Amino acid sequence: MGEINLLAVVAGTAVFWLLGAVWYGPLFGKAWREMNGVTDQMMKDGIPGANPVWLIMLLSFAFEMVVVLMLGHLIARTNPAPHVIMMMATGLAIAVMTPALGINYLYQMRPGKLFAIDAGYFVVGMALVGGAFILL
Repeated sequence: MGEINLLAVVAGTAVFWLLGAVWYGPLFGKAWREMNGVTDQMMKDGIPGANPVWLIMLLSFAFEMVVVLMLGHLIARTNPAPHVIMMMATGLAIAVMTPALGINYLYQMRPGKLFAIDAGYFVVGMALVGGAFILL
């Protein structure tokens, strides 16, 4: 068993998190906000009773780091080839993260388009994380 590549964990988490800025900003931000009932005025004034943005950003980074750290652990335990790292990273998104999100959205009766936006973020983000582990 090898050591967890902490540089790849931090870089992968940062890439995953930064993708969120683009994904939920210029790419899908407007549609995502509409489906969640968030208006432009709410974005400007803040949402009463909601967590402050800095806390949301900090916790999302921390939660993403837990996922990336788990991937790092699996990679350290198995020392896989680069294509297998990509299979592991995207496989976690496709076979674990996306179904968990889907089950949650089914019971919350959330729109399929919202599921597609959020699940897509997980799959693309984890593919980028896999790339970080291969490069570092």
